[in-house]
Amino acid sequence: MVDERFESPAEYHAAIERIRDAAAAYYSGPDLAMDDADYDVLMRRVAATEAAHPEWKPEDSPTEVVAAGAGVVGDVVHSEPMLSLDNVFDEETLRRWAARLDKLLGRPAAGYTVEPKIDGLAIAARYESGRLVQVATRGDGRAGEDVTGQARRAAGLPEKLTDPVTIEVRGEVFMTEADFEIANGMRTATGEPPFAHPRSAAAGTLRAQDRTYDAPMSFLAYGVRGLGDGPHSAAMAELNRLGVASTAGMPVCATIEEILAAVRELNEHRATLGYGIDGAVIKADQPADRDQAGSSSRAPRWGIAYKFPPDTRTTRLKAIEVQIGRTGVITPVAVLEPVQISGVIVTSATLHNFDDLVRRNVRPGDTVFVRRAGDVIPEITGAKLDERPADAQPFEPPVTCPRCGGEIDRTQKRWRCTTGRACGAREALSYYASRDCMDIEGLGGKIIDMLIAAGRVTDPADLYDLDAPTLMTFDRMGEVSAAKLVNAIQASKAQPLGRVLTGLGVRMTGRSMSRRLAAHFGSMEALLAATPLDLQAVEAVGPERAVTIAAELAELRPVIDRLTARGVNMAEPDFRPRAASDDSSPSGSGSASGSADGVRLPLQKEDGSPMTVVVTGSVPGLTRNEGNEAVERLGGRSSGSVSKKTDLVVVGEGAGSKAAKAEELGIEIMPAETFAELLSTLGA
Repeated sequence: MVDERFESPAEYHAAIERIRDAAAAYYSGPDLAMDDADYDVLMRRVAATEAAHPEWKPEDSPTEVVAAGAGVVGDVVHSEPMLSLDNVFDEETLRRWAARLDKLLGRPAAGYTVEPKIDGLAIAARYESGRLVQVATRGDGRAGEDVTGQARRAAGLPEKLTDPVTIEVRGEVFMTEADFEIANGMRTATGEPPFAHPRSAAAGTLRAQDRTYDAPMSFLAYGVRGLGDGPHSAAMAELNRLGVASTAGMPVCATIEEILAAVRELNEHRATLGYGIDGAVIKADQPADRDQAGSSSRAPRWGIAYKFPPDTRTTRLKAIEVQIGRTGVITPVAVLEPVQISGVIVTSATLHNFDDLVRRNVRPGDTVFVRRAGDVIPEITGAKLDERPADAQPFEPPVTCPRCGGEIDRTQKRWRCTTGRACGAREALSYYASRDCMDIEGLGGKIIDMLIAAGRVTDPADLYDLDAPTLMTFDRMGEVSAAKLVNAIQASKAQPLGRVLTGLGVRMTGRSMSRRLAAHFGSMEALLAATPLDLQAVEAVGPERAVTIAAELAELRPVIDRLTARGVNMAEPDFRPRAASDDSSPSGSGSASGSADGVRLPLQKEDGSPMTVVVTGSVPGLTRNEGNEAVERLGGRSSGSVSKKTDLVVVGEGAGSKAAKAEELGIEIMPAETFAELLSTLGA
């Protein structure tokens, strides 16, 4: 069985060293040395061995030491030890834990909270007179590292509280799915390998001293000292009022059946939270119950962690293919036999880069472990080596660019074709012409292939030199179809700057970031003149991203100049309502002010800041991207996930869990038809 004890002291002590190495990587490294499930199994085997052979057990056994002896301590002594939690893995064991707690108390506990077990890094944050003065990691539970400077950037951990109280807040620094995506973009742009996991990304970022980029982080409190002796649930609500993100609002349960129902619900909705969790934390809600139950040297008796099964599946690795991006980046991609993970059919997975491929030691034909990293991006974590086919051969990386035959630059982790964007001309032109970019109807892949083969087009600017007689020389291109295509190409000149930027495929930007850049600078001329410091004034642009964007724009300058010379619009419309009327705001209440001309945009707050808006389901007459564009033209900030920070959710036909979550959180909902009417009325 999985908890079978080790038969010899050598095996037992080797397992302890593996646990310590894995814990050190887990708490401080950029990569995972061991999967969570494997770590848990190893810990249970060590515990089972110690029960049978207590004479083998060292004083610093990972079953007794907080953080499993991760070796990351520091010199900030905690006001009270930061204990870990014991784990249970099934409902029956959870029932036994609750029964033991009732026995300790001599009566049923007076309520339990059920909270998400966030996969992050535990910290203690001290506030004096309402101001954040020090943040320390858990370390060995008694003392930790001072990470005040880096932790100040975590969303949800404010610099100043709403009241001048002196308290100590405990919680987790972590990365949301959005944080992780941005952080990995910043990291890979420096030539470093991507973070293996949001938790390791948060841990590394929290300790980083000399990085050239500021990766985003988030914080959620699960405990506080200094707010009196009320219930834990009330303390979390008070923390929220003070401005600290906390577990407030999670259910308070009276019985074990209610606890189990809350745990099941949390597990069912874990993929919709927007951040990774690996279980649920159950705690006695009342301080009197906690005091009476007490704690062991390692963990409180009044709390337990219910670990969810890891959403990892096995499947066969059919092949490894090489993918070349628009900017010439060469990436290995795993082709998989279809497998369902978190309700999604996965047929391919990232292998990040060729060094990563070697490290994971996977070959075509292997049975591999696949998981959705952060419940989002499918990735291969390793292979079942004992099932490797005898004829399986290591993958041979390409010697030259598989697409154009050019040389490969291997000086960084992410290999690139030395011809850069020219290598990906077909992909670049197809992307430029796509509906979400310049929307050139009729310019498909076959026509682009013919234009490139004939030497007529090498970059987007060449498209605007095409005329009907030239196009009519190509196969299956008659006079009418040639004229239509020329008209579509010429019409695309009027697209706003945000779409031009998107179509150019500037690295470390996408549709949303391109729109933000366009809205902030207003013109390509101003954007090209912007320094990396100027670029950082745009939301979600940190130092590294700013440097990358500036370098990309400088590289693209010749193409941009040629597009400008051909009459392509290089400005973003400065949309304003034609009149400030009572029905110009999403709630239909009151006129607005706050924009540059004294008129507040419909999706701006009273202080002029953007409302966070989620569009879910279909909006009449708009694609999803066009709906997000409309949100930003109306002064809002488009978002892909619903949270407590969301101000408005536009709900159309086909909306799913996001609409339900908005209702649950009490967020304002606008029907898609109303949103479409608002756009039409305001000419947006």
